Amino acid sequence: MIDTGYRGFRQNEMEYQYNPRESVPEYPQLAKKRAEQARRVRGSAKSWLGVPYGSSPREKLDIYPADQPGGPVLIYIHGGYWRSGSKEDNCNFVPVFTERGASVVLVEYDLCPTVTVSDIVHQTRSAIAWVYRNILRYSGNPAKIYLSGHSAGGHITAMALAHDWPSEGLPRDLIKGAVATSGVYDLNVVMRISVQEQVKLTPELAKENSPFEHPPLPVCPVIVAVGAAEPKGWQQMSEDFFNLCKERGVDCEYLIIPGANHYTMSEHLADPDSPLAQAMLRQMSLQPSRGRT
Repeated sequence: MIDTGYRGFRQNEMEYQYNPRESVPEYPQLAKKRAEQARRVRGSAKSWLGVPYGSSPREKLDIYPADQPGGPVLIYIHGGYWRSGSKEDNCNFVPVFTERGASVVLVEYDLCPTVTVSDIVHQTRSAIAWVYRNILRYSGNPAKIYLSGHSAGGHITAMALAHDWPSEGLPRDLIKGAVATSGVYDLNVVMRISVQEQVKLTPELAKENSPFEHPPLPVCPVIVAVGAAEPKGWQQMSEDFFNLCKERGVDCEYLIIPGANHYTMSEHLADPDSPLAQAMLRQMSLQPSRGRT
């Protein structure tokens, strides 16, 4: 019997298609480079670090304000397949936005297997609500909140776009725009690769946290971005999510970043001349040149 695996890939192809550590073997060096860049930013940029939004030791925010108050606020959720990563190692892109008028808030959350993906989704939604209710004290504008996330953070971004914010007494259009990069949208895939050993999804958890079961609401423009050098399966997952957004009436753009793999997407985010950074600045009505519009 031929093992057809899933989504047209045999089981022995699944790791390469859906586990970026397999498709980008140089990821340790790329992650180290990003972390070094991030440490320089943390050491030099104006900031409030480790601001709590919940009771867990990891429920913390790092807030990097723009030079002038009242500008847009970019909430960023890091990746790591819900099992690794930190806000400390993912702030390398911050100056691109703070120098152009946007405050940046990086969200930390608990990791699998200590918690479930459901717990992480709830935590990060709480973080977004906290920012809306409190960011004015940190010079940001709660009426101009934008959201972005990479990999697992892209998934979390998608789930935030599906959330019923009025049920929490918050505006339906709390999020004014969103950018999901290289997101994990098909959770059934996760259960078929080695990541599952730590993430520990069940069919019930996968359904509860599936963007395809809980699609984004048409309340703000969305950019779905993926690297041109990412595997075919990962690109297809992003394209499928983009098509779902269009079907649901979301104002949506699909952006393929030339030459980018899963781990170099952060380098494009930190480059103000890249198509990714340019698209995000346009979404926030910010000019690519330094300074506020």
